[in-house]
Formats: sequence, C-alpha cells, structure tokens
Amino acid sequence: MKHGKLDSVDRQILYYLQQDARHTSSSDIAEKIDISPSTVRTRLKELETSGIIRGYHIDIDYDLAGYPLYTKIICTAPVPERDRLANRAREVNGVTAVREIMTGQRNVYVNAIGTDHDDLNRIGRDLDDLGLKIVDEQLIRDEYVCPYHGFLGADEDGLSADGDGEL
Repeated sequence: MKHGKLDSVDRQILYYLQQDARHTSSSDIAEKIDISPSTVRTRLKELETSGIIRGYHIDIDYDLAGYPLYTKIICTAPVPERDRLANRAREVNGVTAVREIMTGQRNVYVNAIGTDHDDLNRIGRDLDDLGLKIVDEQLIRDEYVCPYHGFLGADEDGLSADGDGEL
C-alpha cells in the first residue's frame, strides 16, 4: 500500500470493519473477499501502522445511558487559532466529538451530550471561555452511522469492474 493509495483488498477490509468491527474477525473478512485470514491480519496491521485505521470506536446510545440531550454546537474560531481551540474543546466535559471546518466562519463543530439544559449551558460557557464564539446550536434527535459504500466494488482508480465509476 502506497501512502493514500488503497487497493481493492484494503478497501474491502475497511468496508467490512465499518459494518461491525467488534464482531468481525479477520477470518470473517477473509471468507467474504476470498483471501487468507493471515493476509487480512497483515493488511490490518499495515492500515493501523500507516494511520489509515486510527482506532476502533464504540457507538453509544447516550439517551439510554442517561444523557438524553445531544447537541451540535456550531462555533467560529479565528483561523490562526482554529486547530488549537478545536483540540482544547475536546477537553470540555460532555463533548463527544469536534470537527474543524476549512471554510467559512462556522469553522468548528462540537457534538456534546448532557443530562439537562443546565448541562448544555455549562458546555456552551466552557466553549465560550476557551475563545470559541457560538453561532448556532442544534438539538439532535438521533444520529446514524453507516459504512462508506465506496470501499466496496471499486478498483484502485475508484472505478467499478466495467470502468465506468458506477458501483
């Protein structure tokens, strides 16, 4: 695997891991893509070492866990400080994810959970204290994660077997 260049085997491994990494073994993947389990394990190690696979994350139903409020807080950070402020936002109690956006004034998105509105207000104040300007807040009903289907069926150039780019 060259940097940033996945072949069809790597992409298929990633696709099947995205579906359910916890319950998918290298033998399961090997059977689906018709290669040996040891090849899958070797490829996984390469994908992890190269940083393409950054970790295996748990999907939590925060509502069932006692945190019924899930919000996306959209912030503005001065561009020279965007990276530093986004990283600092990860330290705020209740923050579950932070995204840096490369364009526009709405350039830091923060996902946060709370038990009540006071909890969400505290998170907002903490983000404000860091130097992030809150421009919008959205209360999220639910979020669904799905695998990227583009990993399945494309060759090294991103084309399907017939070469037309359709999967």
